[in-house]
Amino acid sequence: MATTPLPAPAGARCASRPGALPAARRTALAPGALTALRLLMLAVVALSLLSGVAGGLLRAGVAVPGTEGNLWPGRAALAHAALMMGGFLGTVIGIERAVAVKLRAAFAAPVASGLGGLCLLLGHTAAGAWLGVAAAVAFIGVNAVVVLRQPAAHTWLLLASAGAWLAGNLLFALGFGSGAVLPWWFAFLVMTIAAERLEMTRLMRRRPAAQGLLQAVLAALLLGAALSALVPVAGGVLYGAALALLALWLGVFDIARRTVLARGLSRYMAICLLGGYAWLAVAGAAWAGTALGLPLRDAALHALGLGFIVSMVMGHAPVILPAVARVKLQFGAFFYVPLAALHASLVLRLGWGAFDAPLRAAGAVLNAAALALFAATVLGAALAWRRRHGAAPLGKSS
Repeated sequence: MATTPLPAPAGARCASRPGALPAARRTALAPGALTALRLLMLAVVALSLLSGVAGGLLRAGVAVPGTEGNLWPGRAALAHAALMMGGFLGTVIGIERAVAVKLRAAFAAPVASGLGGLCLLLGHTAAGAWLGVAAAVAFIGVNAVVVLRQPAAHTWLLLASAGAWLAGNLLFALGFGSGAVLPWWFAFLVMTIAAERLEMTRLMRRRPAAQGLLQAVLAALLLGAALSALVPVAGGVLYGAALALLALWLGVFDIARRTVLARGLSRYMAICLLGGYAWLAVAGAAWAGTALGLPLRDAALHALGLGFIVSMVMGHAPVILPAVARVKLQFGAFFYVPLAALHASLVLRLGWGAFDAPLRAAGAVLNAAALALFAATVLGAALAWRRRHGAAPLGKSS
Protein backbone atom coordinates (compact mmCIF):
# COMPACT_ATOMS: atom_id res chain seq x y z
CA MET A 1 0.00 0.00 0.00
CA ALA A 2 1.47 3.36 -0.98
CA THR A 3 1.88 5.88 1.79
CA THR A 4 2.82 9.51 2.18
CA PRO A 5 6.40 9.99 3.47
CA LEU A 6 6.37 11.16 7.08
CA PRO A 7 8.92 13.15 9.08
CA ALA A 8 11.41 11.45 11.38
CA PRO A 9 10.82 11.41 15.15
CA ALA A 10 11.37 14.53 17.24
CA GLY A 11 15.03 15.06 17.93
CA ALA A 12 16.20 13.24 14.81
CA ARG A 13 15.79 16.22 12.50
CA CYS A 14 17.42 18.70 14.83
CA ALA A 15 20.25 16.56 16.13
CA SER A 16 22.16 15.66 12.99
CA ARG A 17 22.86 18.97 11.30
CA PRO A 18 26.24 19.07 9.55
CA GLY A 19 28.89 20.71 11.67
CA ALA A 20 26.87 20.50 14.87
CA LEU A 21 29.73 18.71 16.62
CA PRO A 22 33.27 17.75 15.66
CA ALA A 23 33.37 14.39 13.92
CA ALA A 24 35.56 12.89 16.67
CA ARG A 25 32.75 13.32 19.18
CA ARG A 26 30.09 11.62 17.07
CA THR A 27 29.14 7.98 17.33
CA ALA A 28 31.56 5.83 15.36
CA LEU A 29 30.91 2.33 16.68
CA ALA A 30 32.13 -0.60 14.62
CA PRO A 31 29.27 -2.42 12.83
CA GLY A 32 29.72 -5.52 15.02
CA ALA A 33 29.72 -3.53 18.25
CA LEU A 34 26.70 -1.51 17.15
CA THR A 35 24.77 -4.68 16.28
CA ALA A 36 25.70 -6.24 19.63
CA LEU A 37 24.56 -3.10 21.47
CA ARG A 38 21.26 -3.08 19.61
CA LEU A 39 20.62 -6.75 20.39
CA LEU A 40 21.48 -6.23 24.05
CA MET A 41 19.19 -3.22 24.32
CA LEU A 42 16.44 -5.09 22.49
CA ALA A 43 16.70 -7.94 25.01
CA VAL A 44 16.56 -5.55 27.98
CA VAL A 45 13.60 -3.64 26.54
CA ALA A 46 11.73 -6.86 25.79
CA LEU A 47 12.39 -8.17 29.31
CA SER A 48 11.04 -4.99 30.90
CA LEU A 49 7.98 -5.02 28.68
CA LEU A 50 7.13 -8.69 29.22
CA SER A 51 7.76 -8.47 32.96
CA GLY A 52 5.78 -5.25 33.23
CA VAL A 53 2.82 -6.80 31.41
CA ALA A 54 2.99 -9.92 33.58
CA GLY A 55 3.15 -7.75 36.69
CA GLY A 56 0.16 -5.76 35.53
CA LEU A 57 -1.86 -8.93 34.98
CA LEU A 58 -0.99 -10.15 38.46
CA ARG A 59 -2.06 -6.81 39.94
CA ALA A 60 -5.38 -7.18 38.09
CA GLY A 61 -5.92 -10.58 39.73
CA VAL A 62 -5.00 -12.69 36.69
CA ALA A 63 -2.97 -15.85 37.27
CA VAL A 64 -0.03 -15.88 34.85
CA PRO A 65 0.96 -19.43 33.80
CA GLY A 66 4.51 -20.50 34.60
CA THR A 67 5.03 -18.03 37.45
CA GLU A 68 4.24 -20.35 40.35
CA GLY A 69 7.10 -20.67 42.81
CA ASN A 70 9.17 -17.89 41.22
CA LEU A 71 10.16 -14.66 42.90
CA TRP A 72 10.28 -12.42 39.83
CA PRO A 73 6.49 -12.26 39.25
CA GLY A 74 5.97 -10.65 42.66
CA ARG A 75 8.79 -8.22 41.97
CA ALA A 76 7.31 -7.48 38.55
CA ALA A 77 3.94 -6.77 40.13
CA LEU A 78 5.48 -4.40 42.68
CA ALA A 79 7.58 -2.65 40.02
CA HIS A 80 4.92 -2.71 37.28
CA ALA A 81 4.86 1.06 36.70
CA ALA A 82 8.64 1.44 36.95
CA LEU A 83 9.18 -1.37 34.45
CA MET A 84 6.68 -0.05 31.93
CA MET A 85 7.51 3.65 32.14
CA GLY A 86 11.23 3.50 32.90
CA GLY A 87 12.59 0.11 31.93
CA PHE A 88 10.54 -0.09 28.73
CA LEU A 89 9.39 3.32 27.49
CA GLY A 90 12.22 5.31 29.09
CA THR A 91 14.78 3.00 27.50
CA VAL A 92 13.10 3.11 24.08
CA ILE A 93 12.92 6.92 24.14
CA GLY A 94 16.54 7.06 25.32
CA ILE A 95 17.65 4.88 22.41
CA GLU A 96 15.74 7.05 19.93
CA ARG A 97 17.37 10.21 21.25
CA ALA A 98 20.85 8.62 21.38
CA VAL A 99 20.59 7.53 17.75
CA ALA A 100 19.42 11.04 16.83
CA VAL A 101 22.27 12.94 18.49
CA LYS A 102 24.94 10.48 17.25
CA LEU A 103 26.98 10.55 20.45
CA ARG A 104 28.37 7.47 22.16
CA ALA A 105 27.83 8.97 25.60
CA ALA A 106 24.12 9.41 24.85
CA PHE A 107 23.63 5.65 25.14
CA ALA A 108 24.42 5.92 28.87
CA ALA A 109 20.79 6.92 29.50
CA PRO A 110 19.07 3.89 27.92
CA VAL A 111 21.73 1.52 29.23
CA ALA A 112 21.20 2.80 32.78
CA SER A 113 17.41 2.68 32.57
CA GLY A 114 17.48 -0.81 31.06
CA LEU A 115 19.83 -2.09 33.75
CA GLY A 116 17.67 -0.39 36.35
CA GLY A 117 14.67 -2.43 35.21
CA LEU A 118 16.77 -5.60 35.38
CA CYS A 119 17.84 -4.76 38.95
CA LEU A 120 14.22 -4.29 39.98
CA LEU A 121 13.40 -7.77 38.68
CA LEU A 122 16.36 -9.25 40.54
CA GLY A 123 15.19 -7.71 43.80
CA HIS A 124 17.83 -4.98 43.99
CA THR A 125 15.27 -2.22 44.34
CA ALA A 126 17.58 0.52 45.59
CA ALA A 127 20.15 -0.12 42.87
CA GLY A 128 17.43 -0.18 40.22
CA ALA A 129 15.93 3.07 41.49
CA TRP A 130 19.24 4.92 41.56
CA LEU A 131 20.15 3.61 38.11
CA GLY A 132 16.89 5.25 37.02
CA VAL A 133 18.12 8.53 38.53
CA ALA A 134 21.42 8.17 36.65
CA ALA A 135 19.51 7.47 33.44
CA ALA A 136 17.43 10.63 33.84
CA VAL A 137 20.50 12.76 34.58
CA ALA A 138 22.21 11.45 31.44
CA PHE A 139 19.01 11.97 29.47
CA ILE A 140 18.85 15.61 30.56
CA GLY A 141 22.37 16.02 29.16
CA VAL A 142 21.33 14.46 25.85
CA ASN A 143 18.35 16.78 25.55
CA ALA A 144 20.52 19.76 26.46
CA VAL A 145 22.64 18.86 23.42
CA VAL A 146 19.48 18.82 21.30
CA VAL A 147 18.49 22.28 22.58
CA LEU A 148 21.97 23.66 21.86
CA ARG A 149 21.79 22.36 18.30
CA GLN A 150 18.27 23.65 17.67
CA PRO A 151 16.71 25.97 20.24
CA ALA A 152 12.98 25.68 19.60
CA ALA A 153 9.76 25.26 21.56
CA HIS A 154 9.62 21.50 21.03
CA THR A 155 13.27 20.90 21.99
CA TRP A 156 12.88 22.92 25.19
CA LEU A 157 9.79 20.84 25.92
CA LEU A 158 11.82 17.65 25.44
CA LEU A 159 14.34 18.97 27.97
CA ALA A 160 11.55 19.78 30.43
CA SER A 161 10.13 16.26 30.01
CA ALA A 162 13.54 14.81 30.91
CA GLY A 163 13.48 16.94 34.07
CA ALA A 164 10.08 15.47 34.96
CA TRP A 165 11.54 11.98 34.57
CA LEU A 166 14.38 12.91 36.92
CA ALA A 167 11.93 14.27 39.51
CA GLY A 168 9.88 11.07 39.44
CA ASN A 169 12.94 8.83 39.61
CA LEU A 170 14.38 10.79 42.53
CA LEU A 171 11.13 10.49 44.48
CA PHE A 172 11.02 6.78 43.70
CA ALA A 173 14.62 6.29 44.86
CA LEU A 174 13.89 8.21 48.06
CA GLY A 175 10.98 5.92 48.89
CA PHE A 176 7.98 8.15 48.11
CA GLY A 177 4.71 6.43 47.22
CA SER A 178 2.99 6.14 43.88
CA GLY A 179 0.81 9.18 44.57
CA ALA A 180 3.91 11.37 44.42
CA VAL A 181 5.88 9.44 41.78
CA LEU A 182 3.36 8.53 39.09
CA PRO A 183 2.36 12.10 38.17
CA TRP A 184 6.01 12.88 37.32
CA TRP A 185 6.53 9.68 35.35
CA PHE A 186 3.39 10.27 33.34
CA ALA A 187 4.36 13.93 32.85
CA PHE A 188 7.63 12.74 31.30
CA LEU A 189 5.80 10.62 28.73
CA VAL A 190 2.95 13.06 28.10
CA MET A 191 5.31 15.99 27.55
CA THR A 192 7.53 13.91 25.26
CA ILE A 193 4.49 13.11 23.12
CA ALA A 194 3.38 16.76 23.21
CA ALA A 195 6.83 17.79 21.96
CA GLU A 196 6.61 15.25 19.11
CA ARG A 197 3.23 16.60 18.08
CA LEU A 198 4.30 20.24 18.45
CA GLU A 199 7.20 19.65 16.08
CA MET A 200 5.21 17.66 13.54
CA THR A 201 2.52 20.35 13.40
CA ARG A 202 4.87 23.33 13.40
CA LEU A 203 3.98 24.21 9.80
CA MET A 204 0.24 24.39 10.49
CA ARG A 205 -1.38 27.78 10.76
CA ARG A 206 -2.35 28.32 14.36
CA ARG A 207 -3.72 31.22 16.31
CA PRO A 208 -0.93 33.26 17.91
CA ALA A 209 -2.06 32.29 21.40
CA ALA A 210 -2.03 28.53 20.68
CA GLN A 211 1.57 27.89 21.71
CA GLY A 212 1.24 30.01 24.83
CA LEU A 213 -1.90 28.08 25.74
CA LEU A 214 -0.01 24.79 25.37
CA GLN A 215 2.77 26.08 27.61
CA ALA A 216 0.23 27.12 30.24
CA VAL A 217 -1.43 23.71 30.17
CA LEU A 218 1.89 21.89 30.56
CA ALA A 219 2.95 24.25 33.34
CA ALA A 220 -0.29 23.34 35.12
CA LEU A 221 0.52 19.67 34.59
CA LEU A 222 3.93 20.10 36.25
CA LEU A 223 2.43 22.12 39.10
CA GLY A 224 -0.17 19.43 39.63
CA ALA A 225 2.57 16.79 39.75
CA ALA A 226 4.50 18.82 42.32
CA LEU A 227 1.42 19.44 44.49
CA SER A 228 0.40 15.77 44.39
CA ALA A 229 3.00 14.91 47.04
CA LEU A 230 2.00 17.84 49.29
CA VAL A 231 -1.73 18.41 48.84
CA PRO A 232 -3.00 15.33 46.97
CA VAL A 233 -6.55 16.54 46.38
CA ALA A 234 -5.62 19.92 44.89
CA GLY A 235 -2.67 18.45 43.02
CA GLY A 236 -4.71 15.59 41.59
CA VAL A 237 -7.56 17.83 40.45
CA LEU A 238 -5.14 20.25 38.78
CA TYR A 239 -3.23 17.40 37.15
CA GLY A 240 -6.42 15.84 35.80
CA ALA A 241 -7.67 19.19 34.50
CA ALA A 242 -4.36 19.75 32.73
CA LEU A 243 -4.60 16.34 31.04
CA ALA A 244 -8.13 17.09 29.85
CA LEU A 245 -7.10 20.53 28.56
CA LEU A 246 -4.13 19.01 26.76
CA ALA A 247 -6.49 16.54 25.07
CA LEU A 248 -8.61 19.48 23.94
CA TRP A 249 -5.56 21.38 22.65
CA LEU A 250 -4.31 18.39 20.68
CA GLY A 251 -7.75 17.69 19.27
CA VAL A 252 -8.06 21.27 18.03
CA PHE A 253 -4.53 22.06 16.86
CA ASP A 254 -2.92 18.74 15.90
CA ILE A 255 -2.47 17.98 12.21
CA ALA A 256 -4.12 14.58 12.77
CA ARG A 257 -7.55 16.12 12.30
CA ARG A 258 -6.51 16.83 8.69
CA THR A 259 -4.46 13.72 7.91
CA VAL A 260 -7.31 11.48 9.07
CA LEU A 261 -8.82 12.30 5.66
CA ALA A 262 -5.70 11.04 3.88
CA ARG A 263 -4.92 7.43 2.96
CA GLY A 264 -2.57 4.67 4.03
CA LEU A 265 -0.10 5.21 6.85
CA SER A 266 -1.03 8.87 7.30
CA ARG A 267 -4.64 7.98 8.05
CA TYR A 268 -3.62 5.12 10.37
CA MET A 269 -1.39 7.44 12.38
CA ALA A 270 -4.14 10.04 12.60
CA ILE A 271 -6.66 7.48 13.88
CA CYS A 272 -4.16 6.31 16.51
CA LEU A 273 -3.61 9.89 17.60
CA LEU A 274 -7.23 10.99 17.70
CA GLY A 275 -8.26 7.85 19.58
CA GLY A 276 -5.44 8.47 22.02
CA TYR A 277 -6.58 12.04 22.59
CA ALA A 278 -10.05 10.78 23.48
CA TRP A 279 -8.55 8.46 26.11
CA LEU A 280 -6.40 11.33 27.37
CA ALA A 281 -9.56 13.30 28.07
CA VAL A 282 -11.05 10.29 29.88
CA ALA A 283 -7.84 9.96 31.91
CA GLY A 284 -7.96 13.61 32.90
CA ALA A 285 -11.53 13.35 34.17
CA ALA A 286 -10.78 10.07 35.98
CA TRP A 287 -7.58 11.46 37.53
CA ALA A 288 -9.44 14.44 38.96
CA GLY A 289 -12.27 12.16 40.12
CA THR A 290 -9.80 9.86 41.86
CA ALA A 291 -8.32 12.83 43.72
CA LEU A 292 -11.84 13.68 44.90
CA GLY A 293 -12.34 10.18 46.28
CA LEU A 294 -14.16 8.42 43.43
CA PRO A 295 -13.15 4.80 42.63
CA LEU A 296 -11.60 5.70 39.27
CA ARG A 297 -7.91 4.95 39.85
CA ASP A 298 -7.77 2.09 37.33
CA ALA A 299 -9.44 4.27 34.72
CA ALA A 300 -7.08 7.17 35.40
CA LEU A 301 -3.92 5.11 35.15
CA HIS A 302 -4.83 2.87 32.23
CA ALA A 303 -6.79 5.32 30.11
CA LEU A 304 -3.58 7.35 30.25
CA GLY A 305 -0.99 4.57 30.12
CA LEU A 306 -2.71 2.29 27.61
CA GLY A 307 -5.38 4.37 25.91
CA PHE A 308 -3.20 7.43 25.29
CA ILE A 309 0.45 6.41 25.50
CA VAL A 310 0.21 2.98 23.85
CA SER A 311 -1.98 4.45 21.11
CA MET A 312 0.84 6.93 20.47
CA VAL A 313 3.36 4.06 20.38
CA MET A 314 1.22 2.16 17.87
CA GLY A 315 0.86 5.26 15.72
CA HIS A 316 4.52 6.25 15.71
CA ALA A 317 6.12 2.79 15.50
CA PRO A 318 5.98 2.63 11.67
CA VAL A 319 8.00 5.88 11.61
CA ILE A 320 10.32 5.39 14.58
CA LEU A 321 11.44 1.82 13.84
CA PRO A 322 12.79 2.63 10.37
CA ALA A 323 14.48 5.79 11.69
CA VAL A 324 16.05 4.25 14.80
CA ALA A 325 16.37 0.49 14.35
CA ARG A 326 16.72 0.48 10.55
CA VAL A 327 13.80 -1.96 10.44
CA LYS A 328 11.46 -1.14 7.58
CA LEU A 329 7.82 -2.14 7.75
CA GLN A 330 5.33 -3.05 5.04
CA PHE A 331 2.30 -1.08 6.14
CA GLY A 332 -1.14 -2.53 5.54
CA ALA A 333 -4.67 -2.60 6.87
CA PHE A 334 -3.68 -5.35 9.33
CA PHE A 335 -2.17 -2.62 11.58
CA TYR A 336 -5.72 -1.62 12.49
CA VAL A 337 -6.41 -5.01 14.13
CA PRO A 338 -4.28 -4.58 17.29
CA LEU A 339 -5.36 -0.94 17.51
CA ALA A 340 -9.03 -1.94 17.50
CA ALA A 341 -8.27 -4.71 20.00
CA LEU A 342 -6.59 -2.24 22.34
CA HIS A 343 -9.52 0.16 22.35
CA ALA A 344 -12.10 -2.60 22.69
CA SER A 345 -10.22 -4.13 25.62
CA LEU A 346 -10.08 -0.75 27.35
CA VAL A 347 -13.82 -0.24 26.89
CA LEU A 348 -14.36 -3.61 28.56
CA ARG A 349 -11.88 -3.01 31.37
CA LEU A 350 -12.70 0.59 32.19
CA GLY A 351 -16.38 0.49 31.25
CA TRP A 352 -18.24 -2.63 32.41
CA GLY A 353 -15.12 -3.77 34.26
CA ALA A 354 -15.36 -0.80 36.60
CA PHE A 355 -18.36 -2.52 38.21
CA ASP A 356 -17.27 -6.15 37.92
CA ALA A 357 -13.86 -7.54 38.98
CA PRO A 358 -13.90 -10.58 36.62
CA LEU A 359 -14.70 -8.34 33.66
CA ARG A 360 -11.91 -5.99 34.72
CA ALA A 361 -9.50 -8.93 34.82
CA ALA A 362 -10.72 -10.10 31.41
CA GLY A 363 -10.13 -6.61 30.07
CA ALA A 364 -6.57 -6.70 31.44
CA VAL A 365 -5.95 -10.02 29.67
CA LEU A 366 -7.23 -8.52 26.42
CA ASN A 367 -5.00 -5.44 26.98
CA ALA A 368 -2.01 -7.80 27.07
CA ALA A 369 -3.30 -9.69 24.04
CA ALA A 370 -3.57 -6.43 22.07
CA LEU A 371 0.06 -5.61 22.89
CA ALA A 372 1.16 -9.11 21.82
CA LEU A 373 -0.87 -8.80 18.63
CA PHE A 374 0.78 -5.47 17.85
CA ALA A 375 4.25 -6.97 18.38
CA ALA A 376 3.34 -9.82 16.03
CA THR A 377 2.00 -7.32 13.49
CA VAL A 378 5.25 -5.33 13.55
CA LEU A 379 7.30 -8.50 13.13
CA GLY A 380 5.09 -9.67 10.27
CA ALA A 381 5.30 -6.25 8.61
CA ALA A 382 9.11 -6.32 8.82
CA LEU A 383 9.25 -9.79 7.27
CA ALA A 384 6.76 -8.77 4.59
CA TRP A 385 8.90 -5.75 3.64
CA ARG A 386 12.00 -7.95 3.42
CA ARG A 387 10.22 -10.48 1.21
CA ARG A 388 8.94 -7.77 -1.10
CA HIS A 389 12.07 -5.63 -1.32
CA GLY A 390 14.95 -7.98 -0.52
CA ALA A 391 16.39 -6.06 2.44
CA ALA A 392 19.79 -6.14 4.08
CA PRO A 393 20.13 -8.02 7.40
CA LEU A 394 18.10 -6.63 10.26
CA GLY A 395 19.76 -3.72 12.02
CA LYS A 396 21.55 -2.51 8.89
CA SER A 397 20.31 0.20 6.60
CA SER A 398 19.35 -0.92 3.14
